[in-house]
Amino acid sequence: MTAPPDPGPDTWLATARARVADTRLGPAAEEIGRVEHVADGIALVSGLPGARLDELLRFDQGQFGYAQVLDEGLIGCVLLDAVDTVAAGDRVRGTGDVVRVPVGPALLGRILDPLGRPIDGLGPLAASETMPVERAAPSIIERDLVTEPVQTGTLVIDTLFALGRGQRELIIGDRATGKSTIAIDTIISQRDSDIICVYVAIGQKSTSVRRAIDAIQQHGAFERCIIVVAEAASSPGLQWIAPFAGASMAEYFRDRGQHALIVFDDLTKHAASHREIALLTRQSPGREAYPGDVFYVHARLLERASKLSKEKGGGSLTALPVAETDAGNLSAYIPTNLISITDGQIVLDGHLFHEGQKPAVDAGASVSRVGGKTQARALRDAADTLRLDYAQFLELEMFTRFGGMPDQRVRDQLTHGARIRAILGQGQHAPARLVEEVALVLALQAGLLDPVPVEAIGGFRLELGALLDRKVPDIVRHVQTSGQLEPGQRERLTETLTRHLRARAP
Repeated sequence: MTAPPDPGPDTWLATARARVADTRLGPAAEEIGRVEHVADGIALVSGLPGARLDELLRFDQGQFGYAQVLDEGLIGCVLLDAVDTVAAGDRVRGTGDVVRVPVGPALLGRILDPLGRPIDGLGPLAASETMPVERAAPSIIERDLVTEPVQTGTLVIDTLFALGRGQRELIIGDRATGKSTIAIDTIISQRDSDIICVYVAIGQKSTSVRRAIDAIQQHGAFERCIIVVAEAASSPGLQWIAPFAGASMAEYFRDRGQHALIVFDDLTKHAASHREIALLTRQSPGREAYPGDVFYVHARLLERASKLSKEKGGGSLTALPVAETDAGNLSAYIPTNLISITDGQIVLDGHLFHEGQKPAVDAGASVSRVGGKTQARALRDAADTLRLDYAQFLELEMFTRFGGMPDQRVRDQLTHGARIRAILGQGQHAPARLVEEVALVLALQAGLLDPVPVEAIGGFRLELGALLDRKVPDIVRHVQTSGQLEPGQRERLTETLTRHLRARAP
């Protein structure tokens, strides 16, 4: 291969003269700040009078931070990189821009930090577009009614507290009661849907994050998921922007007419990082030492979840924020804030969890303020009186603990209620299809499970999917695609379940 010909001195001279002619001569001003003090992820910067709130600042060695507090003569800058690499005396420059993250299909199947930098060892991203982490929520006129269901694959939620696309449903409970499991199972359940999932881990231990990622990779459609990780060892700044960055990544798909689901795991730790930053930047503390704007921070984040109107493409973003309580105290500051912002809550009870009922959903304290209107028609018809029957069973069970001999009608209700509790129990990472949920509830409501021992119902659940695919494949396809069960199909499905249960009876 030969080298290109030398253009010659005359060509070089002409090119140099053209460049000099195009150069604008004159004074140029550049603001250069200096780090006065740095500690605990916060840098106090002087010499940048033109800096704006939330502006991205760049340090000498390439580190970044954003302006959180603008005081006279000093800027409180929250660092987004390792604290030990920034020292007093370092020079700082404003970028004139806010914090942005890459967005687009190139992020699918990747594990990123809150700035969109890959941490999965699969090489750089091919994303060509970025969006600010802070974006305004859609206005009322840009929104539409929440009418389409989100199948979580968890029977107790889909039947009693159904979710809709565009809804914000809080998952709340004590530590280690299965909050993250419900959220991850919802992501896994979208392997057969058109919903793109974003999982944001905020302040979680690395082992917990690794378990969540492994579960999604093993059981779900990881190629349609984005994982954003800000571990407990990350700087407070990275933990703070993590949910906002994940929301921007999910909004990219919503704004293009697609459907997305985002999990914030969890906002209690996000509130703690917000409090830490506020105290370090000397903002006035309020209740439980949280700054007064903690409610506004979470409100502007969760308001970004929405169902857009047809004029805006009809896309949706469903949010599942997770919050942790202490000793079941739902009246604490952050839980009450989140409950008031969201469209319902799934409450997990520690006593139920330790009694072996999993998922440990408290049916009395949980509610969905939207999803009942979006529930799949087949499931809504089948589970018409399920919640009332279950509530009556719990009251009767508590009453009979005091002794006495109930009559036959009450004994029948107790027998039926025990089967309700049995089918509402479910193993982790095994979400059920809609048709399986419909079949389970139909068998229960028809009394087919009453003669079945409680300990045998788990085996019936495991073989139900294969039974339906083998015996009534046309009904399976119809229910999965349309969400409806015609009267004739209902009779066939009930008859199939009756024959199967009779055949397996001892």
